[in-house]
Amino acid sequence: MSNFSQLKDLVMSLEADFEKFYDKNNSAAGTRVRKGMQELKNMAQTIRTEVQNAKNSAAGAGDAKAAPAKKAAAPAAAKKAAPAKKK
Repeated sequence: MSNFSQLKDLVMSLEADFEKFYDKNNSAAGTRVRKGMQELKNMAQTIRTEVQNAKNSAAGAGDAKAAPAKKAAAPAAAKKAAPAKKK
């Protein structure tokens, strides 16, 4: 849950800069918002990776449930037909 708390703290810390940028047209606040959003993106990717690794390690630990098989790709005939030629 530490990651979730950090995520909430980051979003809350950006609130004032969002207000300054959107309500008062402060361009420096916009720069801080962009920087914070990049940090948010990086943090989200880190959390996604941790969750995926935890999920995969739990599935590989000998659980009785097996992962479902992937579906086959749609056949080539399912593609859109070319539009009719104009006269």
